Amino acid sequence: MKDKNPSAENYHNVLEQMKSHAQKHDVEMPQLVCVSKTYDANAIQPVIDEGARVFGENRVQEAQGKWPELKSKTPDIELHLIGPLQSNKTKEAVELFDCIQTIDREKIAKSVAKEARAQNKTMKLFIQVNTGSEPQKAGILPDEALTFIEFCRSDLGLAIEGLMCIPPFDENPGPHFALLRKLAKEAGIEKLSMGMSADYLVAMEFNATHVRVGSGIFGARNTA
Repeated sequence: MKDKNPSAENYHNVLEQMKSHAQKHDVEMPQLVCVSKTYDANAIQPVIDEGARVFGENRVQEAQGKWPELKSKTPDIELHLIGPLQSNKTKEAVELFDCIQTIDREKIAKSVAKEARAQNKTMKLFIQVNTGSEPQKAGILPDEALTFIEFCRSDLGLAIEGLMCIPPFDENPGPHFALLRKLAKEAGIEKLSMGMSADYLVAMEFNATHVRVGSGIFGARNTA
C-alpha cells in the first residue's frame, strides 16, 4: 500500500486537533486556511486531494506561478491573500484571489475598490490590524481601526467582513486575539482571521473563524 503524503497526514491531524479543541472549549470550528507559500504545485496537490479547499499565499507573483493551473483542475478552491498587497499588484490580486485579508491603508483600499469594480468581481475582504503596534509590521493601528473600517464601508462601498492579525512572535497571543475580537464586535464584524501554526488552538478559544496553518501542514519551509 502506498504511504500517505506527509502533508496530507498533517492536514488531517490539524483538522482533528481543531475538532477536539472546538468540542473541549465549546466554540465553533473555524475555517482552516492552508498556507502554501513557498511550496510548489506538486507539494500542494496531495493536500487538495485530501479535501482541502481554502489556501493562503503571501505574494501575488508567486501565487500566479502555480494557482491558475491548480484552480483550473479544482475550481471550488478559495484562495486568500494573507501577505501585504502592493498597489501595483492590485489588478492581478483581484483576478486571482477570492479573498484579500490584508487591507491596511487608504491607498490599498481605494485600489482594491477600483479594481473590483473594473472586474465586476465581489471580493471577500478583511482588514489587517497591527495589534502589537509594531513599526515594522503591516496593519492599521488598533486606535485607527474603527475609523478606517467605516471609511472602507461608507466612502468606498467595500463589504468588509473580517479582521486579521499577526501577534508579535515573542508575546502571549491571547491579549492580541482578545483585542481583535473586541474591535470586530465594536465594528459589527463577524469574521476573525487569527492564529497560525504555533497558536491556532489558542485563537480558537477567542472565537477565530479562520486559522492560517502553513508549517503545521507542509512542514518546515526552505528559506535558503
